[in-house]
Amino acid sequence: MLDVTRLVALRWAGRPSNGLDRVAEAYLEHCASNARAVVQLRGAARVLSRRHSEQLFALLQPGPVTSFRKQLMHLAPVALAAGGRGAAGSFYINVTHTDFDLPRHRRWIEGRRLKAIYLIHDLIPILHPEFCRPHAVIRHRERVHAALSIGSGIVVNSHATAESLASYVRTHGLSSPPVLAASIAGAALDPNAAGPSFAASAEHDANDYFLCVSTIEPRKNHGLLLDVWKDLAARRGTLTPGLVLVGKWGALSDDVQLRIAEDPVLRRHVTVLTDLEDAQLGLLMARSRAVLQPSRAEGFGLPVCEALAMGTPVIASDLPSHREIAQGQALLLNPDDTGGWSAAIDAAIDRPAQPEARQAAARAYRAPTWEDHFRKLDAWLDELRG
Repeated sequence: MLDVTRLVALRWAGRPSNGLDRVAEAYLEHCASNARAVVQLRGAARVLSRRHSEQLFALLQPGPVTSFRKQLMHLAPVALAAGGRGAAGSFYINVTHTDFDLPRHRRWIEGRRLKAIYLIHDLIPILHPEFCRPHAVIRHRERVHAALSIGSGIVVNSHATAESLASYVRTHGLSSPPVLAASIAGAALDPNAAGPSFAASAEHDANDYFLCVSTIEPRKNHGLLLDVWKDLAARRGTLTPGLVLVGKWGALSDDVQLRIAEDPVLRRHVTVLTDLEDAQLGLLMARSRAVLQPSRAEGFGLPVCEALAMGTPVIASDLPSHREIAQGQALLLNPDDTGGWSAAIDAAIDRPAQPEARQAAARAYRAPTWEDHFRKLDAWLDELRG
């Protein structure tokens, strides 16, 4: 049984997919042929019949929002009325942190004796509460505790996340079900796809820019990049390259919004794109001087994988997850070292373009794949089933 609650909400709203959504989409593609759909409402779960699951899985493929809404409104009353609570002993898979912290969900798992598998993407709200709203910290702590106590297994996206979870379990004297560390994969970005027009009014070459891809929120450390660009503009003037931020405005992002809005220097050189599809991101990433990821905490780091897979240079924060996935091919820096980041970006500006070097780097990088992820997952589920 595959929980698709988040994907239903995503398609209904017509939002672009973020990292969690991409994982949900990959699991849908892998599991759809032999799974039943689960939809939750505040922890109350309905398990669709096989026929209705197939119809919902087909609807969840990307497409026009109006068409999805119309077809879902036609399907939902019939499918939910015919649905049930799930057969005892079945695997239930939830990969999007959706509502498994709620008491109703726990009662459903325990009451139906389901084998619940949860994917924990990170422990950031617990380990770094300063970057999150208090309510988010509480909910994520409850999610992790629920996965540890009622889960038959936990999947994590990196060995770094596995170690964070193991350390948390040891520190708090908890017990844990079996844990599988299986890298997730980035999107297959097309470097030749049509990119967005983003710099028509900026005072720099539209093809001369650095790129940062992430939700704009405190832990992603965009403030460091704004400090660097203020310094660059003071020294390089009109020769300052652009900084393109791709990502939605997240919680506690007011400071970054205000800085860009009130500073004419930043307004000239910084562009924010909040609704970019993967189809547009490929060309933008391929043509950038480098991808910058100065985050203070990460469970994985999909943009690092995606950039290295196409040979685009990466400058990222020196974190366990970045060290794991970069395979020595990224420049990793202290996320608090503004001077070091300025020097590295200066060097990247002064370095001539080398297409051959990028092609060689792309060939050398062994990007994580969904094939590897699901090969590990399926073998592990077979062990748990036994």
